[in-house]
Amino acid sequence: MGNLSLESLTQQGAFTGAPLPREITWESDGEEYTATVYVRRLSYHAAVHDVEAAHGRMDGIAGRIAACIVDDKGKPVFTPQDITGEADPERGALHRNLTLALLAVIGEVNGLGKSKSRSVTTTSSGTNSSSTASAAEPLKKQNPA
Repeated sequence: MGNLSLESLTQQGAFTGAPLPREITWESDGEEYTATVYVRRLSYHAAVHDVEAAHGRMDGIAGRIAACIVDDKGKPVFTPQDITGEADPERGALHRNLTLALLAVIGEVNGLGKSKSRSVTTTSSGTNSSSTASAAEPLKKQNPA
């Protein structure tokens, strides 16, 4: 057992590293959209948002998306209020299908659930189709629980 230091923590994988690029696809009003997003692994930022949500100061889902969806330099793309619609009532809340696609890719990057998909498509019905690492495997529809 060694002393706690930045060097020892780095060697032990205690930091999240650079955000990972992922492609997402979602549908809105009959149109399909695709975008590259950068996903930060769950980190200090997510823990802060989780604590604020636990104390009723923030929506937990919005906080998770805001903590994990960043630009290529690691700066947040959204505030929780952008996601809930509070930042701009005329713009409104983030579309349901985009929200589900973002949550799926956050789960993928962080090893949450069983999905090892490369991209996630959310249809207007809310089901997710994931393309798997093997091109030989067919797309599987996942029904929300």
